[in-house]
Amino acid sequence: MNTSEKVQYWLDLASTDLGAAQAMLKSKYYLHVGFMCHLTIEKSLKAAITHFTDEIPPKSHQLVKLATKAGLHDKMTEDQQELLRELNPLNIEGRYPEYKAGIAETLTNNKCIQLIERTEELLCWIKQQLSLPHESTQTK
Repeated sequence: MNTSEKVQYWLDLASTDLGAAQAMLKSKYYLHVGFMCHLTIEKSLKAAITHFTDEIPPKSHQLVKLATKAGLHDKMTEDQQELLRELNPLNIEGRYPEYKAGIAETLTNNKCIQLIERTEELLCWIKQQLSLPHESTQTK
């Protein structure tokens, strides 16, 4: 695969994960909404790393670290940086019983709608940084 194909691979995965988050919202699986939003941003950042560095992205789930490696963190708004910090624990901690209950309590229907909207906005912004077109998959 060339670099462009690798970038598209990551972006395709990110789009699929965003669609899964939307499906989880409809099914009221709120913990999974947060997890899929995290994966959406993680994979889009890995696309950015591939695009800007032509390197294999690190096997990391730390969104701030990935955004920094991609050279995007300092270009992000405070709200975008806050979203990274908000999504980060939804990846690992949402998988383990000792954390699940506490995280699940914070993920209401309205909170999940906001997470999906903010995730979609950040995904679009990342694609803009890559000079790639973006499609709206917004939940209504």
